[in-house]
Amino acid sequence: MRTVKDTSLETFQFGDKPEDKYYLLIDLTKNENGIDLQKLTNADPRNFDTVLNNMGCILMLSGEEMTELIRRGDIDENDIHTTLFALAKNEGLV
Repeated sequence: MRTVKDTSLETFQFGDKPEDKYYLLIDLTKNENGIDLQKLTNADPRNFDTVLNNMGCILMLSGEEMTELIRRGDIDENDIHTTLFALAKNEGLV
């Protein structure tokens, strides 16, 4: 069974707005190097989910989605990684 130590939290941003920032929970047992942004940027949009999955992405949320989860109390903004892992586990993603 995976633990939070088997994952990492990565963020990347394509613009200046909160909705332009993305949060990715990565399975390090599947890919210890995390997301390859160059490969992701060049991915065919039709295969985007497959590319993310192959890179070990468990969950990807936009800044807007993260803001809403924090507002609802589902994610602690002071411990995003741990609480996002717990959320993914509760949802059966881990």
